[in-house]
Order: sequence, then structure tokens, then C-alpha cells
Amino acid sequence: MGPEAVPDPTSAGRARDENRTLPAAYGVTSEVGDLRAVLLHRPGDELRRLTPRNNDQLLFDGIPWVERAQQEHDIFAQVLRDRGVEVALVADMLTETLEVSGAARIQGISAAVHARRLGHTLADDLAGHLRGVPAPELARILMAGMTFDELPFAADSTSLVRRMHQGGDFVIDPLPNLLFTRDSSFWVGPKVAITALALPARARETSLTDLIYAFHPRFLGVRRAYESHTAPIEGGDVLLLAPGVVAVGVGERTSPAGAEALARSLFDDRLAHTVLVVPIAQNRATMHLDTVCTMVDTDAVVMYPGVRESLTAYTIRPDENSDGCVVTGPEPFLPAAAAAMGIGKLRVIDTGLDGVTAEREQWDDGNNTLALRPGVVVAYERNEMTNARLEDSGIEVLRIPGSELGSGRGGPRCLSCPLARDPV
Repeated sequence: MGPEAVPDPTSAGRARDENRTLPAAYGVTSEVGDLRAVLLHRPGDELRRLTPRNNDQLLFDGIPWVERAQQEHDIFAQVLRDRGVEVALVADMLTETLEVSGAARIQGISAAVHARRLGHTLADDLAGHLRGVPAPELARILMAGMTFDELPFAADSTSLVRRMHQGGDFVIDPLPNLLFTRDSSFWVGPKVAITALALPARARETSLTDLIYAFHPRFLGVRRAYESHTAPIEGGDVLLLAPGVVAVGVGERTSPAGAEALARSLFDDRLAHTVLVVPIAQNRATMHLDTVCTMVDTDAVVMYPGVRESLTAYTIRPDENSDGCVVTGPEPFLPAAAAAMGIGKLRVIDTGLDGVTAEREQWDDGNNTLALRPGVVVAYERNEMTNARLEDSGIEVLRIPGSELGSGRGGPRCLSCPLARDPV
């Protein structure tokens, strides 16, 4: 199915979502249980802010064709809907949150408008203006940002900041990586974890996610599993291998302190009995654990062969004799994971057929699949060899285009935050 076949997102598929309600009970205990509800972000004006001057700083490897990225994302969302998955969109949820909650509006503006950066004069004027902006436009500004040229009020001669900036500079930074909803929150059991994103370009994303979970009517009563304001941890590094067993990658985006803090929180809430902390290379190609390994069945992973033998894990369990933890290892990841999951062995499906193909397809998110149920995954169509190997191993692969979505380095798992899965 090519991009030209995509329906208008405001028509059939979108209308069906608007007429549904998301599940009353949220919760995720595995990577592969039947997916019931998911949070996505359809690419918007924030991607139009990317230029050759700022794309590196904003963590994109190129300048995406926005309309095509939207078409690709619409295909992705429709594949999920066609398999019975409820699709919630960040822009809709944020707008609804700002409409019903004055506190959400104040907090969202406060997170975006900093006197330390803009000076008190400009910050006060901008915050005052945004407090009166209709919810849909405010949501767009909080996501897509604002330039000095777009300030809606006349220049104030007392604002040195405004006088010294160029018109195209950002007074509110855009959030192009909001597309990757996996990273700013994830669910463990019936609770949601709000993360701390490592790099400045992404730090404010969690403020918007936090607003939605705190104030949107659909999430009233949902409790937090973990909330980090210091040590970095990102959802792309967190894999729910089995009920009670969580793997956490430590590398470019998640720190050892973040992994330890998450483990202690999960133990305190009795949401996990074992946390495997997995060191990964600190580079762009392997920014998260799910760039080299994702689960495709209850006992199977797709894995980049370049790390298959070298990947290790430290095992953390609660100390039965104290309030602390016991740390063992490191030991090879695959047998450690299988032992924690209570199975004899994890089936491993390699990316590609040879070293060059494996490296190319790992870079193009061949390992970053989203399971819709055991043995059924969504994957980028471009990774032909990996997809063929998955199918040869009995995995159903639902292919989607991703030439533009992948320009920020993220596949179907990165693009999605599951809200509800059936137990396995």
C-alpha cells in the first residue's frame, strides 16, 4: 500500500476513533499481549521547523518531507485500527486537556516560557498572551513552537532579548521528536511511568505527556509507577520481557542511576520482581535498547547480530532481608533474560543475512518492531531481509512505509506508546 492510497485522517478512520472510548482499564504487562489501545502523535508543524541549520540539534538526520511523513503515519495508524486497536492522538488529547483544565494550561505555558531564557519582560508578556489563546492553537504552539517573528504583540523596547534575536529564532522551541511517543511515558502493569529525557531538544516533551496523564478525563485516577526529575531514563530503553520482568538499556539516553531508580520504584510498587540492566553502546545507531532488540513473540526477539554475543545484563532483585536491592552479574543477556522469564531459551531472529545487510537494516530500524499480539508485528517495509527472516520464523509482519518517519531514527515501536494490552 503506497502513500497515495492513504485516506484523509479526518475522515473514516479518524471518525471511528472519535466515536469510540478508550478502555476503562489501562495496563501493560508485556511487549506482546494483544494490543488494545495506543498513544500516537501524527507529525505536524513541529517537523516544518527543521532546517539544515538546526536538524542536528533537534536530533534528526535529515529534513523530512512532512506531507509524506503524515501519509506514512496515517497508514501506520490505520493498520492498528484495522487490527482492532484504539488510537489516541497526542494533539487531540492535549487539546482536550487544555480545554477542560485551567491548571493544565498554566503548567503547559510555564514549561514552555522561561524567564531565564527570555527575560522577565518578554516572558511575562508571552505567558499573558498564551493564557488567552484557544486550546487548539495553544496545543499547536506548545508542540510546534514559536519564532520571534510570530510573536503576536508589538516589540517592547525594554526587552533586550527580543531586540537581540533574529526573527526566525525560536522563542518557544519546537518538539519534532514528539513523534516518538514511546520515550516520554510507558506503562508497567496498571500504572504509567513518566520519564526524564536525556537531551535538551526533548526535555519538554514529558511536560506535555504529564499534562495529558494528569488532567485528561480519560486518565483520571491513573496512578504513577515512576516519575523521574533527575536521572535520565527513556521508554525506548525499557522492555517488558514478561510479567514482572523488565529489561532496561543503559547507554546514550538512560543512565545507570535512572535504571536503578526505576528498579527500586517498580519493586516498591510490586510491579516487577526482576530488572535486567543492559549496557549498550553510547552512540546514535544504538540510542535505545529497542534499536537492537524487540520482542516479537512470548519467547522470541528480533536482534541485531552485532550485539548478540556481547550483550550482557546486571540482574537486580529486591533484597528479602531489607528495603534495598541485590545486584548480580554481569552475565550474557539472552540466558539471563530466559532465566528471569522462566523459559528454557529465547528464540533469536537476526537482523539481515550478512554483516553489511544487518548493519544497514539495524540503522533503518529493522529491530524496532511493534507487536500487536504474540507473533504479529508492525515493521518498516524497507527492511526486506529482516522481515523475510521474521516470516520464515513464523512471525506475521505487517509492513508500513517509513522513508520519512525514519529520518528521526525510530521505527514502529518508537512511534507508539501502548496504553492497554491483554495479559499473556
